[in-house]
Amino acid sequence: MAKIRNIGSVEKGIMQVLRILSEDEIYSTIGKKSSYLRKCSNPDLIQQIDHNDSIKLDLACIKKGKAPPLFTEHEYKVINEYNNTEHHKKNDIDEMLVKSTILHGKLTEVIKTAEDPLSDDGKKISKLEKKEIMKAIENLENKILKIKLTIDKK
Repeated sequence: MAKIRNIGSVEKGIMQVLRILSEDEIYSTIGKKSSYLRKCSNPDLIQQIDHNDSIKLDLACIKKGKAPPLFTEHEYKVINEYNNTEHHKKNDIDEMLVKSTILHGKLTEVIKTAEDPLSDDGKKISKLEKKEIMKAIENLENKILKIKLTIDKK
């Protein structure tokens, strides 16, 4: 009898991988057969997939032009947990929008400074400047995610 996998479970993500990748693709990606993945996808068994294998399988799915199923299930589970935190429930959208505008301004400033001909490497962006830009992008992405989650709950 078919097992029902919960939404947001690694088991469900594995089942999607099995639909996307062939036996040969699975074996060439992680060095294991699809039977191993079927065991890992059974919620009644203790067999679990290795984290590094799950990343490799998601990357193989991406190379085939498909969304990464294990990452998607993991993200779903984490977001749902985050939605249930007290901190998240107290979020004010107007305040978050103001903060996101400030973060966008900081990102713009960091990029403009890095592209300035008088900066460290001139118009070429240095490694330190790239690090600062990536941090500013991450901060803005986190704020956008927070806004999305708050709006979704309203």
